[in-house]
Formats: sequence, structure tokens, C-alpha cells
Amino acid sequence: MEEFPVLFTDRLKLRELNDGDILVLLSIFSNPHTMKYYGSDVMEGLEEAEGMVMSFRNGFENQQVFRWGIERRDNGEIIGTCGFHNRAKRVRRIEMGYELNEDEEGKGYMTEAMSAIIPFAFDHLHVNRIGALIHPNNLPSRKLVKRLGFQEEGLLREYVYAGGAYMDLIMHSLLKREWPL
Repeated sequence: MEEFPVLFTDRLKLRELNDGDILVLLSIFSNPHTMKYYGSDVMEGLEEAEGMVMSFRNGFENQQVFRWGIERRDNGEIIGTCGFHNRAKRVRRIEMGYELNEDEEGKGYMTEAMSAIIPFAFDHLHVNRIGALIHPNNLPSRKLVKRLGFQEEGLLREYVYAGGAYMDLIMHSLLKREWPL
């Protein structure tokens, strides 16, 4: 795959992130509310946001990372990102991640975005399994993946270190044979 795939839903355009998105990414990833359960520290400057865009671009070139900017079709505003990382091509496995601008939470945007990228992973990346690692206290995220058909598999104790502390995460997974619901 040479060109980054653009996906459309009723309300969203999922597209490659670019340098024009750096300020909005910084605003999202520097928000303590958004990053509370993310598993990494809040961003502190433009250089980190620039590095993130470059990292996503390099990951796509290596076919290991597929991270879309979630753009509202009605106003062209980037409201978050979603996508895949940690691709294990040989065993047909990948992990997903996502985050949304705090003001856009609870409006169904992430369910809509995930419903577009999940079939992309199964049909175009030819994976059999999508994993999602979620903090036990992140109830909205756990409800989201359950609504999409993911199964809770178990607790990974002190799996990440962020904010000066270790965090437990729960592994969830969705198999190709389980999609669509």
C-alpha cells in the first residue's frame, strides 16, 4: 500500500495526519483528561506533536502503523485520531488505539470511526486479531470495544509506566470471524 487510505463515514473523514494538524494534536494530547488513561505522559510542546506526526508517517511507510486523523465532514475539524500499531504481520495480529477531543466525547464519533477501520484491518491488512489495551477505570473505552464485539481477556499488571506510576491494562480482542456483529 503506497498511498495512505482515506475512509469515509456518514459524519467523518478518516485521513492521514499532516503538519497542518500539529496544533490540534498538541491540544488533544496535552489535555490531562484525554491522557488520564492513555498510558503515556501529556505532551508538553510542539516538538512532541511534530514527532508524533513524523512517527505516524514513518510507521505507515514501514506498514506497521496506520493512524488516521478523525475529521468532521461538516466543518473539516480534526477531533481525534484512531488506528493500528504493533502489527505482527507473520501472525496476522495488530493493536488499536484512539483518542478524542474532550468536547466531542459521547457523540458516537469513535464508534463510527472504529466501525470503519476495523473492516479495513481485516480486509486490507489481512489480520485475524485486533487487540485493544485499556485501563480498568476507563469505562467509556471498555464499553466502546464491547459494543464493537471485543472480548475482555484479562488484566496485564503494571503493563505501562506513565505519570510517574505503573498502570494495569486490560487486554480486549476481536477476531475476524467475530466481525461483523
